[in-house]
Amino acid sequence: MTKRARAVPSRQRTRELRRTLWPRGLRARLLVAFVLVTVLGAAAAAWSSAGSASTALVTSTQARLAETIAGQIGAITPELTYPPDQESLDRLRAAVGPNTLVTYQNLRSVSGDGTELITDAVRTEVRGGNRLVTQRIVAEGTPWLLVGTPVVITQPDGDSAPSGIEVYAVHDLTDVEQQIEGFTRSAAGTAALALPPAVLLALVAARSVLRPVREVRDTARRLAAGDLDARSPPRGADELAELTVTINEMAESVQTSMAAMQRMQADARRFAADVSHELRTPLSTLTAVVEVLAATADEMAADSRESAQLAITETHRLVRLVEDLMEVSRFDAGSARLHSEEVDVVGAVRDCLRVRDWLNRVELVAPEEIRLSLDRRRLDVIVANLVGNALRHGAPPVRVRVLTSHEQVWIEVTDSGPGIPQRVLPHVFDRFYKADAARTRTPGSGLGLAIALENARLHGGELAADNIDGGGARFVLRLPVSISAP
Repeated sequence: MTKRARAVPSRQRTRELRRTLWPRGLRARLLVAFVLVTVLGAAAAAWSSAGSASTALVTSTQARLAETIAGQIGAITPELTYPPDQESLDRLRAAVGPNTLVTYQNLRSVSGDGTELITDAVRTEVRGGNRLVTQRIVAEGTPWLLVGTPVVITQPDGDSAPSGIEVYAVHDLTDVEQQIEGFTRSAAGTAALALPPAVLLALVAARSVLRPVREVRDTARRLAAGDLDARSPPRGADELAELTVTINEMAESVQTSMAAMQRMQADARRFAADVSHELRTPLSTLTAVVEVLAATADEMAADSRESAQLAITETHRLVRLVEDLMEVSRFDAGSARLHSEEVDVVGAVRDCLRVRDWLNRVELVAPEEIRLSLDRRRLDVIVANLVGNALRHGAPPVRVRVLTSHEQVWIEVTDSGPGIPQRVLPHVFDRFYKADAARTRTPGSGLGLAIALENARLHGGELAADNIDGGGARFVLRLPVSISAP
């Protein structure tokens, strides 16, 4: 387990190093890949040619030396006496050349120090067969060719038989090795010469490949920026051209869908605004009637009074819904405007609670005074929605805290209820959203928190919701500081 735990960071570092060293841009990767393929191909061809030439040179040199030695031995053999004496061995050794060893039973004739390199393997093959033997070795960095052969005599009847004479010669292959090194340098030079053309070809190929890619990228950026008329002209009939056509078709589909969506949104906003506006006059009349009805409700019979109270409640609810719809339509139309003034935030929050008779139900924790430049009416709407939501769906105690810093003012509303379910949190500010779909008849319109969020953003602030540890929901309004009191 310990070894495996240590190996994981090592693999991660290796991957990070690979990502760091490998080029990130498509142009750089195409350039590197093209150059590598070209240079490696040229190098492989050059090395293959050099290897073939080297092998041919060594083989031809070996065959030439072996043929020379065999010819020298064949020229002197008829003049020897059998069995040979020391003088015959010396004559044979002198005919072959330097670094030569000639043996016959206990007789030896040696010239040069190179004969010490003759291996036992060569001696064994010469004594065991009727053929010439060669072997290449390297001693102290110098290449050598070992040649060994038995001397064969021809009997009167024409048969050949070993004479017992063995000839060993050692030849220096340094000149051959130098020629091989020359072939290697030539191969390296050939590969190096292929680099500049490979780079130029790679640049040309990368440019031809990346030009349509850049055009598609620019088109995608324009589409992302909202320019739905952006298109790229396809060039050619390859995969990039097909990609360009697909991008254009996608842009056309998105443009068509967006246009239809914008028409539907405009129709929906206009419908909500028209309906709200048309309902204002009859609702004003209905509100006046309800007020008269409320003033005389106490004089009614029990059944009639209950019906009248229900009508009064539903009328007030309908009035609030229409007002909320009109406010939402202003936000959607972009006609909502701030009427900023220097306001004591703490005083505005306290007045909001006092007007709604919430001071005895809500704990206010705030400093003496915090002054900001904001729209007092819209701040009242935000606080009223947050506190009303806490009183309606949470549990006491409900607390409102006002905090300030050099950059922001926080208004935090918390309760001690069950909190907001996790599935509901992402939707608390959605319009007409209700946590329990079965509870369609609630005092709220489902627009209060959405309107509060829009008002917060209109001030350049933000409104967030979450749960506190131990239970309870928390809503936090953050407003940027524009004017602060000394």
